[in-house]
Amino acid sequence: MAKDSCLARITAGVAVGGAVGGAVGAVYGTYEAIRFKVPGLMKIRFIGQTTLGSAAVFGLFLGAGSLIHCGKSY
Repeated sequence: MAKDSCLARITAGVAVGGAVGGAVGAVYGTYEAIRFKVPGLMKIRFIGQTTLGSAAVFGLFLGAGSLIHCGKSY
């Protein structure tokens, strides 16, 4: 397996993880902001922090999983 192919897989894993994490984080952040009755424009900040945090975590784990799978030859 070529090195650039492995790098492409890891990049794709991070991108997909970030997208999925961002979507989940946005939904969860919106739910929590409504549940805790966050006032006014603080809702936008709360939802944004939840979205970015969730996207970073999911992207990290999917990227790490892709890195682990890169070393395996089936």
